Amino acid sequence: MRRRLSAPTAALAVIAVAASALAACSDEPETSPDGVITLFAPQWPDQPLDDNAFTKHIEAKFDVDLQFETTTYDAGPAAEKRQISLASGDYPDAYMLVPWVTQFSRDEIETLGSQGVIVPLQDLVAEHAPNITAAFEKVPEYEQRAYNSEGVLWGLPQWNDCFHCQYSSKLWMNQAWLDTLGLVQPTTPEELRTVLEAFKTQDPNGNGQADEIPLSGAVGNPILPYLMSPFAYSGGFDTTGATPASLALDGDQVVLQPTTDGWREGLTYIRELWEDGLVDDGAFTQNGEAFGVKTDNPDAVIVGATTGQQPASNMDLEDGRNFQYQAVPPLTGPDGDNVSWAGGGPLSASFVITNRASEAKQQKLIEIMDYIYTYEGHLLGEFGEEGVNWARPEAGDVPLDETMPPLFKTLTAPEGQGVNTAWGAMTQYFSDAEFRGGQIVPTDVNTREGYERRLFEATLPYSEADTSKAFPYWEVSVTGDQAQELSTVQTNLETFLSQANAEFITGIRDIRDDAAWQSFQDEINGFGAEQYTAIYQTAWDEVK
Repeated sequence: MRRRLSAPTAALAVIAVAASALAACSDEPETSPDGVITLFAPQWPDQPLDDNAFTKHIEAKFDVDLQFETTTYDAGPAAEKRQISLASGDYPDAYMLVPWVTQFSRDEIETLGSQGVIVPLQDLVAEHAPNITAAFEKVPEYEQRAYNSEGVLWGLPQWNDCFHCQYSSKLWMNQAWLDTLGLVQPTTPEELRTVLEAFKTQDPNGNGQADEIPLSGAVGNPILPYLMSPFAYSGGFDTTGATPASLALDGDQVVLQPTTDGWREGLTYIRELWEDGLVDDGAFTQNGEAFGVKTDNPDAVIVGATTGQQPASNMDLEDGRNFQYQAVPPLTGPDGDNVSWAGGGPLSASFVITNRASEAKQQKLIEIMDYIYTYEGHLLGEFGEEGVNWARPEAGDVPLDETMPPLFKTLTAPEGQGVNTAWGAMTQYFSDAEFRGGQIVPTDVNTREGYERRLFEATLPYSEADTSKAFPYWEVSVTGDQAQELSTVQTNLETFLSQANAEFITGIRDIRDDAAWQSFQDEINGFGAEQYTAIYQTAWDEVK
């Protein structure tokens, strides 16, 4: 089994945006007074950052007035607003982002840095950030991910050693429905077909209506990786081209999976499920909100199985129905028991300082970030108020990973308290294995409080499956002109592949037609497949 080291997965931004930012910038950008720092950050609709308790804590501790330019937690609109912010020329002192929403790719920060839009941080960290320095020393892989090959630190990435996050393509199946129908969890593709057919035809929710949706998903919770993996390793389903999701390893050879016979076999299987009405019609087009309308249907539970990292990404946890869903281990098929695995994220940054910030503000910003790397700053920043949102360990507390010392436990705040007290995922800059594993979690996984342990235990069977074909793109570095070339090819090719895969499954393309399959291969080549794999092969050869 591979060493479990993870950092967040990120969005790959279009380099043209960075060029637009430079074009929009004045030679002498206007700045706000040194006592006022402007930050671009995501914000929940009902939790304004201006009124946030952690905001007020930082302002008091560092004698600063924080003013926010905000965006949503919806990835698409958030990325667009970030790009518009840069291109306008009227951008803030710093960007503080959440990786699974939007962040800066390595290509972007290299371009922005070379243009002078963002400032290097290595000297600031060396002089004013002992806690960030200690984090780099504790986890050398984190330092390697943060600095470029020339030793420049253009921005800070988040390091989140999240065990369950590394296996994001899980299948969550309604165990109550299985029990009602006298079935067990499937272990092969054909067994899964049998279960889904029963969900469709045998009224497992007992309401006398044929309203069951056997299997559903969404753009952000794609069904393809889990269903494809018994036939050919799938690293994901990326509609934006943010990651090289279609690449895998055959030994040390980088392979584009949609060119293989196993991929066609997998698409044929998923097409058959679609034809039989076992897959939700909206699985490839609906967003999370539309998906939630089905998973949270108030009249009856109507979804038999969903894909995703965790139930919370599929449904509301409030009414308890999520406890009906249990993770189904990876299926075993013609290509074994592959499982999508991401041990890290792309080389990227979620925090950068722009040339709008004076030297005094640059120092203040790095001191604030250094505080977030401390135990106190991390807990207050991510979870909120001590004694309300979290507490220190007591005798008998059991950490998530029992090999780690207990560090803290989250609390259910009393009604009317503990709301808008933290920045949440914005402050997850150094959640290493010790921090994650040291969280105290109740041992009863069928409670809201035991949810994190539930995810940990559900992931264990996935960690035992085959990840040998996963291409660790997060370990390679492509820079300079070749990086821009790769960015264009990757965005275009991966976006095309995600669309074409969906078209084969939904019948727009005929997966059984040899001519249609050959046409697909020709289109792949036309998008630069040979160039794509060659660039990544060279980069992989340098680090493997």
